[in-house]
Amino acid sequence: MNYVATEKAPKAIGPYAQAVNVNGFVYTSGQIPLTPEGLLVAGTIEEQTHQVFENLKAVLEEAGSSLEKVVKATVFIKDMDEFVAVNDVYAQHFGTHTPARSTVEVARLPKDVKIEIEAIALVGE
Repeated sequence: MNYVATEKAPKAIGPYAQAVNVNGFVYTSGQIPLTPEGLLVAGTIEEQTHQVFENLKAVLEEAGSSLEKVVKATVFIKDMDEFVAVNDVYAQHFGTHTPARSTVEVARLPKDVKIEIEAIALVGE
């Protein structure tokens, strides 16, 4: 097991790793819309979702993977009424690649953000 850390995504805000490589897979921690410097993107759900994807890309790249190798994503959103907007941004970043996905509405997320996404991806190949 190898821990993944990159300065191109926000540092973990608790006792956990940005991601962990295990047996050919990388498991990312949930990414929220913080810049690598730790500043909150407090804009629309679309703006927040784009920042989450920038963070995911950086963590996956550091782990030797990419969005194209994601096999499962879990999306946590504060308001299911924003699902269509989130889905549009999600589709922009994944393109024709369609990993398995769960989307869950939650009562609250860290720093009161609107979205958090975690992923499991292949490493290498």
